Amino acid sequence: MATLPVDSLLAALGESPDNDALRTLVVDHCLHQRDADTLARALDISGLSLFSDKQKLDAAIQLFSSSGHDDRVIQIAPTESAHALLAKARALMQDGLRNEAAAAYQQAIGLNPAIEDPSLAALLSGKVVSLSSARPRALASIANDETDALDAVRIMQPAATRIDFSEVGGLDAVKQEIRRRIITPFLKPSLFQRFKRNAGGGILMYGPPGCGKTLLARATAGECGAKFYNVSVTDVLDMYIGESERKLHAIFEQARRTSPAVIFFDEIEAIGGKRQHSREATSAKLVSQFLTELDGFAQNNDGVLILGATNVPWAVDPAFRRPGRFDRVLFVPPPDAGARRTILELLLKDRPVSGDVDIGEIARRSSGFSGADLRNLIDTGVDEAIEESIALGRESPLSMKHVRAALEQTRPTTLEWLTTARNHARYANQGGQYDAVLEFLKDH
Repeated sequence: MATLPVDSLLAALGESPDNDALRTLVVDHCLHQRDADTLARALDISGLSLFSDKQKLDAAIQLFSSSGHDDRVIQIAPTESAHALLAKARALMQDGLRNEAAAAYQQAIGLNPAIEDPSLAALLSGKVVSLSSARPRALASIANDETDALDAVRIMQPAATRIDFSEVGGLDAVKQEIRRRIITPFLKPSLFQRFKRNAGGGILMYGPPGCGKTLLARATAGECGAKFYNVSVTDVLDMYIGESERKLHAIFEQARRTSPAVIFFDEIEAIGGKRQHSREATSAKLVSQFLTELDGFAQNNDGVLILGATNVPWAVDPAFRRPGRFDRVLFVPPPDAGARRTILELLLKDRPVSGDVDIGEIARRSSGFSGADLRNLIDTGVDEAIEESIALGRESPLSMKHVRAALEQTRPTTLEWLTTARNHARYANQGGQYDAVLEFLKDH
């Protein structure tokens, strides 16, 4: 409905505020269009009589709550309802009354855990600091060797930019599993506490290189609003005896202090390899320390998610696979045709592309390509377009001619891994741990 008819309706309502048909028409329009501002103006005219039944009142409360009209929620919602208490908590927090706001928020989610607001909860817990209150501080001078905590903070600086699953092409089954087991417990902790289900745990992802394991880990952290700590092998391993174990412990302690947090270990086999294959006792000790940090007697990892990624799952110590450590082992396969289309669309976004580029043809001709292979394919095609632009002296957008030339130059890098994985899946598939690989090979 255009602006003018809405203004006319409100004017008519002002002339006849008790007209039930007119009130119903205005409310239905506002709820359908999600127009909280117009609904607020109508409320000023007719008051609570604007809503003909409880169903419309409840819908209006939800609309006002989701659009930030906390004053309107307080005006129309029952005083002790969950939505009214949540709006009251937000208002108290704006007034600087943190304790009173926290009490109202706890009352609200106690009545209805589904309305949890992670951003408000972070403010109430003091985990979010306003930029206006931040003050630059001079760097401390390190004059001794006790640098464990400082090293942990330096190593585990959260990623500056957050991404979500919309930026990860394909992998819908893996995303769904991560969303069900990881993201929802982080976003709705009170609901899960009712069922005595802890947030946190571990997920080990394996698959060919370049298929999106690291990207999935970052997107998981972005989806659940947790700090993301990317730990590389060189951040843990140390030449001095006992130092690797101390660094690993400091990393986990830092994550526990800043939960909810996601720790991501890439190439996890380097610090979690099979102990029976290790020639050095120090390597076995590091694996034992890792296992202790995951679920040791004195550790509390509630709110800490550990993600691991590896290209060689058969090299990871089997002790990591038991429940309580890496609860789920997920195969991240090369993208299928539909996923390749999605990835290609993301890769071509915001680039100069001519109208003859056929994403369907590229997807069909790139069977077996990983996400990294597809990026390399598009980059190779772009190089062709740039060379042509330089030669012509004007911009020459990416066309199918350039992409076809790139297809002649690039090859999938996943085939060697799939050949090796097939041998392990056929002859060393204890407990069916590689059934997903066999199913993928059978289908593709």
